[in-house]
Amino acid sequence: MVAAVFASGLRSCFSFFLILLFALPVTAVWPAPKNFTKGTSVLYIHHALQITYNGEPLPYTHGYRPRELTSKEVVQAGVSRALGSIFDSKFVPWKLHKPGSRFEPDVDQGLKWLSKLEIVQTAEDRPSAFKPLAGEVDESYSLTVSAEGAAKLTAASSIGILRGLETFSQLFYQHSTGTFWYTPYAPVAVEDAPRFPHRGVLMDTARHFFPVDDILRTIDAMAWNKLNRLHIHVTDSQSWPLVLPSMPEVSAKGAYHPSQTYSPADIDDIQRYGAARGVEVYFEIDMPGHIGVVALSHPELIVAYNELPYHWWCAQPPCGAFKLNSSAVDAFLERLFDDLLPRVAPYAAYFHTGGDELNKNDSMLDDGVRSNSSEVLQPLLQKFIDAQHARVRKAGLTPVVWEEIPLEWNVTIGTDTVVQAWLGGESVKKLTEKGLKVIDSNYNYWYLDCGRGQWLNWDNGAAFQLGFPFNDWCNPTKNWRLVYAHDPVAGLTPEQAALVLGGEVAMWSETIDPTNFDTLLWPRASAAGEVLWSGRIDPATGQNRSQLEAAPRLNEFRERMVLRGVRSSPVQMTFCTQGKPEECEYAP
Repeated sequence: MVAAVFASGLRSCFSFFLILLFALPVTAVWPAPKNFTKGTSVLYIHHALQITYNGEPLPYTHGYRPRELTSKEVVQAGVSRALGSIFDSKFVPWKLHKPGSRFEPDVDQGLKWLSKLEIVQTAEDRPSAFKPLAGEVDESYSLTVSAEGAAKLTAASSIGILRGLETFSQLFYQHSTGTFWYTPYAPVAVEDAPRFPHRGVLMDTARHFFPVDDILRTIDAMAWNKLNRLHIHVTDSQSWPLVLPSMPEVSAKGAYHPSQTYSPADIDDIQRYGAARGVEVYFEIDMPGHIGVVALSHPELIVAYNELPYHWWCAQPPCGAFKLNSSAVDAFLERLFDDLLPRVAPYAAYFHTGGDELNKNDSMLDDGVRSNSSEVLQPLLQKFIDAQHARVRKAGLTPVVWEEIPLEWNVTIGTDTVVQAWLGGESVKKLTEKGLKVIDSNYNYWYLDCGRGQWLNWDNGAAFQLGFPFNDWCNPTKNWRLVYAHDPVAGLTPEQAALVLGGEVAMWSETIDPTNFDTLLWPRASAAGEVLWSGRIDPATGQNRSQLEAAPRLNEFRERMVLRGVRSSPVQMTFCTQGKPEECEYAP
């Protein structure tokens, strides 16, 4: 009888253990680490966790901000953010479990606590740590959490420590009691490093203006996703929000409104904020096309501004390009770069000079050219690019251009120059065959503004019929599954693939402003983030990670982003997040 009762009790305990084990949420470490193992022991964490950095106490100070860009300050602020995300986000993962299921540990039983977090940086940060060229900073890290309650995070750089702290924070949940935080995954072992050194987001502040707070929030979300480059396309023919102290008239006449400008202090704040989070912010002034707004302050420098019908002169109104054979243009750009580049260089390694979609017809209106012949324009463009890139290099920055400069115009550029490819097809292959470094932004996969319809209006009659059903040029919408399907080095030789620094998702802002930016960027940029950090190959299986494997993790990570203040779109309906992956799988 006693034996039967004992056996029955064992069966009950074992059954409860299985129920609890089955109910455990998926481990939403996003992007997926290179190597990751976990257990099933529960550890609780509290605010009095003992933390050391290279053997010295590092107290947890809520909301700590770095006073300067030093390794210790950056790490201490990173610790504050990581623990703040655990204690403040209130992430009770009920949405990830069947309704009514028992998914939480029993806080009335004996509790085992995480007692210490030991952080070790094994090398000194290089001078370029907070403004690196791609690959200059070692972002790898290792993280262990023992079942007995000791955590250790090791990295060669402070940036690697930031990446590891983000992974550490994603191991924890809040208990529904509201006063306990726990991980059900101890022991944990992570060995991690990025696949690509350049993992970015392009943000367009010219079609719609974005206040500084929106940019800072984007930097925060990028850091959570282990994305490390924010490319701000700061000006275009529509507006010039960038204040230039040496030429205040450019933004005074070119901004949409005096309230919609970025002061030098704003630029400094944005870049410093990013640097402290391992997100390098670099800027683009697109030229010699996409620059028409300068005509409002300096009409003598621009041709084809606001010419109609616009499609003869540019891809998008109000058109406008620099005169390609003008000493006045060169003097203006010398003054512009002397003003701007020394201010952005302390926090960036790159400066983007644009070069996309230059319309040959514009120069037919230029008194110094009067031709749309490539044979006439190419030498002028070569001279123009040479001059601007020399100025960029003189400021200690590396030039970036769009792919048309070397591929369409056959302009010779330096081997240090990085080329951003966006037109898809064979672009990346052609560029790497030339020995050029590449950032991939293939619009077929990674243009996140696409598939949302035209921003142009269409009159009744023939125009209406021509435009119907008013799709945009890059239809369809890039669902996260399509974003996740792209491999920037597919079809390349190993030598060519080595020249691909990584990629950027692009958010052009014709119909995007602060009210809908987050929902359109996230979590689709998260999908690209995992491709760029981890690649899609699962090291455990050697196969591409499927959507069935990725979706539960992305669902959970999306919940974390929302609770941390980013308005990320849902990945799936709650029925799917509370079920099994196969319940929301397409079954033909």
